[in-house]
Amino acid sequence: MKVLSIGNSFSEDAGRWLHDISLCGKTKIDTTNLMIGGCTLETHLDCVKNKKVSYALQGNGLEFIRNSSANEVIENEKFDIVTVQQASGFSGRPQSYIPYLTELVDYVKKHQPKAQMFFHKTWSYEIDSTHGHFAFYNNSQDEMTRRISDCAEMVRKLTGLQIIPVGDFIQYLRENTKEFDYKYGGISLCRDGFHLSYDYGRFAAAAVWIKTLTGEIVNAEQFLKGKPDFDKKLLNVIVDALKKLA
Repeated sequence: MKVLSIGNSFSEDAGRWLHDISLCGKTKIDTTNLMIGGCTLETHLDCVKNKKVSYALQGNGLEFIRNSSANEVIENEKFDIVTVQQASGFSGRPQSYIPYLTELVDYVKKHQPKAQMFFHKTWSYEIDSTHGHFAFYNNSQDEMTRRISDCAEMVRKLTGLQIIPVGDFIQYLRENTKEFDYKYGGISLCRDGFHLSYDYGRFAAAAVWIKTLTGEIVNAEQFLKGKPDFDKKLLNVIVDALKKLA
């Protein structure tokens, strides 16, 4: 399965372990990430319209391939899955989606008619995040979570795109597992208040992608081989929680 993400650092977070996890299951996934840090849907559309060579093209995690335009990749390669997403700070602001999202989706569908398209629903910031855009949500994780959900539902209705519910799962872990309940002394799933932690946050995001795209639940035992920095018990907390995600 070939997956293209039109994204930013949050798609980089979600894609870091995606290829590696897929090798532990039945469906191998090769990932391509068109990445501009902090990139909004408005900027993605501008880059497409003006054929800007503004992206870092990444493959199977963090491997940098080359600088590229989105046009070069979307118009000349074939993908099974294409994902889009909003920049994190604007993910819960509906006015930031229109008309950019629908125009971007129409462009992708024109050049990737056989690909399934998904919207990557990202996560809210940590409760003590110092990110400047947290003020859009009154510095409230709960409010940001709710407003991201409202926008994701709007996206579904406007475009018919399927949702990859990473934000839902990250919040579930925060609220339902003591290990990742940062509010009460657990491990934060964010490394800096907004990006996912390099280990368990990124693992959780990739596991949701695997489940959404293939229906498979990650094999933590297989994934652990050669990765001594991961704790087996914590991975199993994530996997067990994922089984409960509708």
